[in-house]
Amino acid sequence: MTEKHPHSLFGAVRMGYVLIESEKIDEWRRLLKQGLGMHLAHEDSATLAFRVDEHARRVIVARGPSEDFAAAGLQVDDGQALGVIMGRLRDRGIAVEAGTEEESTLRGVKSFYRFKGPKGMALELYTEPLLADEPLNMLTSAFVTGASGLGHLAITTRLPEKMLRFWQEIFDARLSDRISQPMGGAMLDISFLRLNERHHSIAIAATRGLRIDPIRTKAQHFNLLAATMDDLVNAYGRLRDLGCEMAHEIGQHPNDREVSFYVLTPSGFELELGWDALKVEEAGWKPTAHYNAISLWGHRPQRASLLRGIGTHLGNAVRGAKNALRPEYSPIR
Repeated sequence: MTEKHPHSLFGAVRMGYVLIESEKIDEWRRLLKQGLGMHLAHEDSATLAFRVDEHARRVIVARGPSEDFAAAGLQVDDGQALGVIMGRLRDRGIAVEAGTEEESTLRGVKSFYRFKGPKGMALELYTEPLLADEPLNMLTSAFVTGASGLGHLAITTRLPEKMLRFWQEIFDARLSDRISQPMGGAMLDISFLRLNERHHSIAIAATRGLRIDPIRTKAQHFNLLAATMDDLVNAYGRLRDLGCEMAHEIGQHPNDREVSFYVLTPSGFELELGWDALKVEEAGWKPTAHYNAISLWGHRPQRASLLRGIGTHLGNAVRGAKNALRPEYSPIR
């Protein structure tokens, strides 16, 4: 297809917010406020909204049954860049709808546009976040956001080629590098895509050969960056004290050099908190690196009970079998 919009979007898009649907409101409050140390900006019987910087809302939990990501917000620099994205979506026959005023207030933005992204994830585009004047009240000293955005999403898929094309064709994402990791008798191939200086905003994971996807949720994890090593270690300690299960204990990745841990959220997907992740220097970067392990050290699974371990593996097998029978949605044909 001939591109009608030559304007490059690289550096003009970043992850802005995540909206999670869950019935486990109390557990999410404990995880994000007492454990991760975020600022609880709003709370009512149906909604929690958290801040980590001057944006009025960064992580929103709304009451609902799915225990999954309801949407991911992508902040776009300006109307020109937004127009380029809308044109690319239109050229590919991808339907877009405007969010309502009530929906915009929930997300902490002036307005937004929504479309159905890979794996059915609702992706929402906006240019103007609502900002808050109230000083932050957090147990963590600060989170790293700014031009790099809120963090990243890691997504498992049976259609990695189409998902890669989606992020590259619509958002001009650039490949940072790849990792291959043996996992559960299969080889997992992961591609890391950047939308800006952050080493990756999207990670795409797929099994080699026979394509299976045992992950029930639309994303396998989302990531936040803490400002200091002390923030990381202190959050880890608080979460352990609260009885939260660590999917992977503290370790370091080889490609972005990030030190991090993964905690299991009340909805069943993982949340990664990291520190000191690499920012890419475009001038000298070559996307040819291929690493043979996801971790340099650490990231060991927490020792769980035998009953929980059996339940987890059985649940993954059942979900993988169901996913094999269910077509995976892709907006790219």
